[in-house]
Amino acid sequence: MKKLVYTSLFIFLFLSSELTAQYVPKDLSKKEMKKADEWVNKTYRNLSQDEKLGQLFIVALYTNRGENEIEKVRSIVSNDKIGGLILMQDDAAREINLVNEFQQKSKVPLMIGMDAEWGLFQRIPAAHKFPWAITLGAIQDKSLIEQMAAKIAEDSHRMGINWDFAPVVDVNTNPNNPIIGNRSFGSEVNNVVNSALSYANGLQNNNILAAIKHFPGHGDTNTDSHLDLPVVSHNLERLNSVEIAPFKALMDKGIGGVMVAHLYVPALESGKGIPASVSKNIITGLLKDKLGYKGLIITDALNMGAVANKYKPGELDAMAFKAGNDIMLFSQGVAEGKKLIQKAIDKGEIPQSRVEESVKKILLTKYFLGLDKYEPRNPENINPDLNNDSHQILVQKLYSNAITLLKNDKKLLPLNGKEIYYVPLEEAPYQTFANRLGTNIIIKKATEINTIPANSTVIVGFHKDNSTAYKPYKISDASKKTLMDLTKNQNVILTVFGSPYALKDIDISSVPTVLVSYENNDDSMTATADALKGKTVIHGRLPVLVNDTLKPGMGIDLK
Repeated sequence: MKKLVYTSLFIFLFLSSELTAQYVPKDLSKKEMKKADEWVNKTYRNLSQDEKLGQLFIVALYTNRGENEIEKVRSIVSNDKIGGLILMQDDAAREINLVNEFQQKSKVPLMIGMDAEWGLFQRIPAAHKFPWAITLGAIQDKSLIEQMAAKIAEDSHRMGINWDFAPVVDVNTNPNNPIIGNRSFGSEVNNVVNSALSYANGLQNNNILAAIKHFPGHGDTNTDSHLDLPVVSHNLERLNSVEIAPFKALMDKGIGGVMVAHLYVPALESGKGIPASVSKNIITGLLKDKLGYKGLIITDALNMGAVANKYKPGELDAMAFKAGNDIMLFSQGVAEGKKLIQKAIDKGEIPQSRVEESVKKILLTKYFLGLDKYEPRNPENINPDLNNDSHQILVQKLYSNAITLLKNDKKLLPLNGKEIYYVPLEEAPYQTFANRLGTNIIIKKATEINTIPANSTVIVGFHKDNSTAYKPYKISDASKKTLMDLTKNQNVILTVFGSPYALKDIDISSVPTVLVSYENNDDSMTATADALKGKTVIHGRLPVLVNDTLKPGMGIDLK
């Protein structure tokens, strides 16, 4: 398989007048380029117009919705000759078998994608969960992020996946963002860019395509685009300096794909209520012409309420292609979309050259990913292959490097061997953390804090639900009161097992020691307990603006 290290140069392939402006792997020889050129042209010539149009579509494959749903996809693959699949929930072995079947039946190899921002666990529960982006944003050694992405690439190859729809490069400036939040590396452009580049390199250096998303920037929204159309109302100056800035910075770093969001951005699109994903002004005018992006452009999922509630299936796909997208993701109307695109071509509204441009771009990418020689995957032992010691060791290192110490006024850390009390608060499990701390820990409920002797060291854990990345964090009034009561006569160490945004309306001035662990799961709790005991170095940095007191870059090294 060829090493996938994309270059951002606008390359005119002198070997063929038909292939122009394509992304190519780094250090590709003339001989290898000629082979790619020949394969793309031969494959393209052998496709009917209907088959060419089919390459523009990716549909969803669920294995947890019954045989009827699978049969529908089987029919679409056979009849509509689509270009790829996005794997959804949830059985890895079943998905491997179906991908093998569909690849064998497809005239052109299928692109197999997945939303695997925090690894295949995002869709495959049996896989090992990697940290969310906000956790990664706290890590100062960005090479660790590249190592993580390389491991995700390894898992992807094991499944027959060749496109991870990641990383998210939205700059999360809105603490109440209902859809990005934990999925963003932070609220600072430079940190987002550096973290995302490491992630993308980890994928693409290991032959898995990356896709930066969600263009032109989903970080300051109050609406979940799965449900309705968010509005980004900033002026051009702000958009260019924050929302669009990471995309600009990364486009010349060889990122293979850009995913366009379902957002209404009035400063970029004069048509009222037109989503970016179907806006010619934004996709062709800005992304392709002004910014000069030449990689694959793909819509966000077309089943999302932001667009699905407004446009009919098929009609939406045709609008998206006409606007400049190469690929329509999660299409709900492939056959109708193909008809409407062809109708627009016949009317002269879309030139045939647009089809050739997109299809050849898709084919060349497939070739560089090694899909011209697809090898079936073996479903045996897939679950342990996606979740073993190699995953856990790396994940422990990631969480350990992310832990952020915001205050240590009384030098309570690292913990000494004295008796220590622990008060777990909020709704999520805490036992792994308690067990890892050791036998000298005395657990107290919130109702029992009056029994703790004065001037004791008391760890307070805010344990937030870790089941989804898609929600803001809020600490209950009861937990806030318990924390404040404890600070009156105890030496408190507050540990937040959740987003740092949980601290946005909490006064920590009287809390001597404050840490953020970002997530509440066995790996993060184990890493945090070890850090508190001084077994590992603490050197994470806050990746987001929380409030006037807690700002990006804050953090204390503890060796």
